[in-house]
Amino acid sequence: MTRLLAALAPLALIVHPVSAQDAEPAPEPAAATQLVVIETTMGDITVSIETERAPVTAANFLRYVDEDRFDGTKFYRAMHLDWGEPPNGLLQGGTQMDPERVLDPIAHEPTTQTGLSHTDGALSMARYDPGTATGDFSIMIKDQTGLDANPASPDPDLQLGFAVFGYVVDGMDVVNAIHALPPDPDKGEGWMKGQLLAEPATIVDMRRVEAAPAGAD
Repeated sequence: MTRLLAALAPLALIVHPVSAQDAEPAPEPAAATQLVVIETTMGDITVSIETERAPVTAANFLRYVDEDRFDGTKFYRAMHLDWGEPPNGLLQGGTQMDPERVLDPIAHEPTTQTGLSHTDGALSMARYDPGTATGDFSIMIKDQTGLDANPASPDPDLQLGFAVFGYVVDGMDVVNAIHALPPDPDKGEGWMKGQLLAEPATIVDMRRVEAAPAGAD
């Protein structure tokens, strides 16, 4: 992920109470999602992929999952912020532009379009310019909403932000443990120097799973 920035009327109504209750709209149905287990050498992480709200980005990620393109890749980058309460920042993994693994880049889905946000545990596509994302992704550690699209920003890159496409639902302890691994001070160049892990955690397998029935142990 390049140039990663973590910058980070009223109407008076007189109605009968029963009428007011009857007038309340029905709750919105939950958006469709797909659970995926990320099996790593340090434990499992379960993520919920937003197939309805971020259809392009979710479909891309699930294609990598279904075609085993993530199997054997690494969580290789841990970015730590210099402010806020640790742990914070992000953990990045994926194909690292391996030509045997990457697919064509996908269209950018900004958070202003999807309604999603870079909150704690969010999955977000790594990219260079908008529309260049392929097979690398990051997991947010603490809220990093400065990565959301900000149409008011004078920076064209921040206007579009990064594309959220899912959330960790189990295994944030594993995410934090990988994020805490020691970096190699000699790896990387420029802003990446000091963020690459000395011994990255391997993604052994990624696979779709079904949600457990309600009330199941």
